[in-house]
Amino acid sequence: MDTTQQDLSAQWHGRQTESIDVVSERLVESFCAVFEPHLAPLPADTAPLGIHWCLSPAIAGMGQLGADGHPAKNLSLPPVPLPRRMWAGGELQVHDHLRVGDKVRKVSTIQDIVRKQGRSGELWFVAVGHTYHSDRGLALSERQDIVYREAAGLGNGVSRNTSPAAPTTIRPAAQVWSVIPSSTLLFRYSAITFNGHRIHYDWPYATEAEGYEGLVVHGPLQATLLLNLAASQGVAIPLTFRYRGIAPAIADRALTVRAGVDGRRLWTQGEGGAVHMEADIDRGMA
Repeated sequence: MDTTQQDLSAQWHGRQTESIDVVSERLVESFCAVFEPHLAPLPADTAPLGIHWCLSPAIAGMGQLGADGHPAKNLSLPPVPLPRRMWAGGELQVHDHLRVGDKVRKVSTIQDIVRKQGRSGELWFVAVGHTYHSDRGLALSERQDIVYREAAGLGNGVSRNTSPAAPTTIRPAAQVWSVIPSSTLLFRYSAITFNGHRIHYDWPYATEAEGYEGLVVHGPLQATLLLNLAASQGVAIPLTFRYRGIAPAIADRALTVRAGVDGRRLWTQGEGGAVHMEADIDRGMA
C-alpha cells in the first residue's frame, strides 16, 4: 500500500454520512415512465425495484461541479487523485419492500480504498456500503464498487473507451427484454437520479474528452433492468443481487437484457453479442 492510499484509508475508512429522502408519488411516476414496460409486477403500494438508486443523490451547486459534471468535492467520497469515476459493480440485499410514501434514511459508509495498476493505467477502487431504513426498519443494504481511472487520451498511454469484442460462445437465455437506450432515456434517468455526469448526455464531451464511442448508458440503469427481469421470472424477488460492469454500453444501440436458463444468471448484451453487465441472484422474498 503506497503513502497516498495509506493516508486516504486512514482518513476515510469507516467514515459515515446520513441523508433523508422520500419515495414520493412523483418520483415513482417518473421512474415508471422511464422504465415501463420493463418493470417487475408488484403490489400497488410497493415502490418499483431499483428506485432506491434515485434516493438521496449528491447535491451540489453549479459552481461546485467539476469538468465532468460530478461534484468536484463530494463530501461522502474520498478525494481519489484520478479524474474519471464510474460504477464497477456491487451487491444488493433486499430485506423489505420500499413503499410509496416511505421516508427513507440512507446511511453510507466507506468500506475500502484500493489502488491497482491495470492494463489501461492506474486504477482506484472505492467500496461504499449503503443501508436504507424506513419506519418499518432496514429495507435494503448494499455495497457499491466505484472505479476511478486516468484521463482518456491517445497520447498518454490510456486506451480509448471502445466497444468490447463479441464473445466467442453464445449464452442460452430463457427470457429476453429488448431495449433501445435512447439519448432521451438517458437524459430522463439522469434527471430522476440528479446525475450530472456529462458522459450520459453531452455527446462531444463523451466522445472527445473521455474517448467513448457515444453517450454512455448508466450502470444503475442497466442494473435496474436486470433486477426487474430477475424479479419478473419467479414467485420470489431476488434476496441478493450481485452485479458487475464489463464494458460500457452506448446509447441508441440495441441492448438486450437476458436471463439464463438456470434462473440465477443475467446479463445485458449489445450489438454483435458483446456483454456489458453481468448479474446473479439468490431468491428468497415473496
